[in-house]
Amino acid sequence: MAASRRRSTKAQTDTAPAQAVSSEELLHYYREMLLIRRFEEKAGQLYGMGLIGGFCHLYIGQEAVVVGVQAALKQGDTVITSYRDHGHMLACGMEAKGVMAELTGRIGGYSKGKGGSMHMFSREKNFYGGHGIVGGQVPLGTGLAFAHKYLNDGGVSAVYCGDGAINQGQVYESFNMAALWKLPVLFVIENNKYAMGTSQERASAGELHQRGAAYGIPGYQVNGMDVLEVKEAADKWVNYIREGNGPVILEMKTYRYRGHSMSDPAKYRTKEEVEKMRSESDPIDQLKSKLLAGGHADEDKLKEIDRAVKAIVTESAEFAQQSPEPDPSELWTDILVET
Repeated sequence: MAASRRRSTKAQTDTAPAQAVSSEELLHYYREMLLIRRFEEKAGQLYGMGLIGGFCHLYIGQEAVVVGVQAALKQGDTVITSYRDHGHMLACGMEAKGVMAELTGRIGGYSKGKGGSMHMFSREKNFYGGHGIVGGQVPLGTGLAFAHKYLNDGGVSAVYCGDGAINQGQVYESFNMAALWKLPVLFVIENNKYAMGTSQERASAGELHQRGAAYGIPGYQVNGMDVLEVKEAADKWVNYIREGNGPVILEMKTYRYRGHSMSDPAKYRTKEEVEKMRSESDPIDQLKSKLLAGGHADEDKLKEIDRAVKAIVTESAEFAQQSPEPDPSELWTDILVET
């Protein structure tokens, strides 16, 4: 049984046939991925203009992962991720205006301009951060899963990390506790192949989705460039977790088009490699083709969605630039929580 759980699910022979997906669902996934793409493009522009300082890690190319996983979660589930987090915030339902204002360090941001790109939160949306320490969010997300179990609220903790984080010791301490206590946690490895700037094949031995095998944690590989494959896998394994079976690892094989951060020229890979991924595997283009071929929407409908998304992003950029900087007194707030 354990051996069968650990095998890769590149071809998920043990899953039931995929359920038919409605036009409404497909258009929702398309809009969500497009919103993330347009938002990140605008964030890149604002960074280039000097309006966003510090680090800025864009999610362009990886949109299918978070949109597919979030579609499988329910209200009350919790989400935590690393510093490449803008897409996760938007997929959780956080407003683009608040996210962009935080990127520019303004009072209208989700953390009042004090967290910036890597450190913003929304208790309302059960989003527990962006975290700048590589792998640091994994034990915290495992703690959120412990809270779900302790409170018996039926919730699942979705913990996102990158392929670079998977070699951190704290990740394995988290795997051990999650397995030992059968915690309701979905570990999502967003394997974009390069971590910071070193190929995953050169930096990590073995298959990443099998890293929990020693603890008996099932691990599966998923095409992270196809939102429907991500959603199908997430549906299956989130339900498995919710039924009290303990943690699961999903390795999403994905790809980022930009460098590790805005300051990274990404000279460790060729332009031809990036263009090949864009032309053959882009998650938004793939879904667009399915929408058109299946008669779910026409070109006019998709252009209408794009215009609406661009308007949201433009408004968020204007709001961010008009929102004032936080008063210096904000340095002394949000330090302690009164209970």
